[in-house]
Amino acid sequence: MQNRKNRKGAVLFTDYNRGRSIKKALSMSREEVLFEIKESKLKGRGGAGFPTSTKWMLTAAAKSDVKYVICNADEGEPGTFKDRVLLSEYPDLVFDGMVIAGYVIGAKEGIVYLRGEYEYMLDSLNEYLEVIRKENLLGKNILGKDKSKEGFDFDIRIHLGNGAYVCGEETALIESLEGHRGEARNRPPFPVNSGFKGKPTTVNNVETLAAVTKIIENSGKWYQEHGTDKSTGSKLFSVSGDCEKPGVYELPWGTKISELLKIVSAKNTKAVQVGGASGICLDKSQFNRTLGYEDMPTGGSIIVFNESRNMLKVLKNFMEFFVEESCGQCTPCRIGNVKLLEGVKMIERNEFTFNYINKLKELGATMQVASKCGLGQSSPNSFISILENFKDEILNTGLNSTSFGNGGNNGK
Repeated sequence: MQNRKNRKGAVLFTDYNRGRSIKKALSMSREEVLFEIKESKLKGRGGAGFPTSTKWMLTAAAKSDVKYVICNADEGEPGTFKDRVLLSEYPDLVFDGMVIAGYVIGAKEGIVYLRGEYEYMLDSLNEYLEVIRKENLLGKNILGKDKSKEGFDFDIRIHLGNGAYVCGEETALIESLEGHRGEARNRPPFPVNSGFKGKPTTVNNVETLAAVTKIIENSGKWYQEHGTDKSTGSKLFSVSGDCEKPGVYELPWGTKISELLKIVSAKNTKAVQVGGASGICLDKSQFNRTLGYEDMPTGGSIIVFNESRNMLKVLKNFMEFFVEESCGQCTPCRIGNVKLLEGVKMIERNEFTFNYINKLKELGATMQVASKCGLGQSSPNSFISILENFKDEILNTGLNSTSFGNGGNNGK
């Protein structure tokens, strides 16, 4: 594992002694641990923002002798690499969080669904698991919770994914884990009731589990002191693109985009893509917006574009990605993304009408509500936001502005 001494932050990028939170959690009742998570107001860090305590409570309440904890490490969103940093430099936070989750919901097995492109990390992660097994932080009767009884048993294994973007969605991930094609399931039932192998399952993002470890170490009230009332704690941001200091930054929720741009030494910035390819693209007038659930929620990807970038080419790149990654299961996503990409190409060729582009934006809005999973629901975000926020540039990218604005004779 890498040296993490140079990273500084308020919550995750701080000192931690392996096993400390596990010891504290096992000295508490399951209800007491769950209370701390609830008091922290922690929300899922993968992007959906579902309250972690609610997910755990529902899984714990489900009737079954077998339950599972799944760590979603299928980090496939373009521009996102924070989970890779956590797993390579802070595995203690992630795996301790999984053990705590297992204790709360009553699971004996945890599974890390690791992105296929992160195969190079597999050996080091398995070596780390062996170390903590020897320290009795994993496996049978962890820390001798109850010598007179069976005690708390919990072990973790790592499953290597197959590189599909859609498997970042929790039910598609479970399908893949079971050896099936990665496609989103119909819901209900939800994984908390019927997940992996039909058993109650909690699926949490890497960063969420790392945050759990720090919450138990310091308390839910302490966690609330960071961030905002509706967006508590800190957030890891994967910053890439046109800036002098790209990388992973831990910042409190509520940080303004303009502040982040200063931190990463971004100059002559034209646009900021918040949330990766599936996120929202902002222009200069919106750089005063704040990162948080009150305004701009995000799984963590921040892509910076300077004045040299052609936003039509950026949009085309994003849409080509979604056409390639759509599993094709539902019609809005399967056909919709192709139609949106066709629209981008028509703009390139100056073969469109204003009315046609508006129809495509309406199609995107329909996809956001009619698609089966997050891929189809979020893939139109870039199309809609770039066309709305950079309309003047689109008009001047070698195009006939009359045809775009008034319908013209093109594309008929």
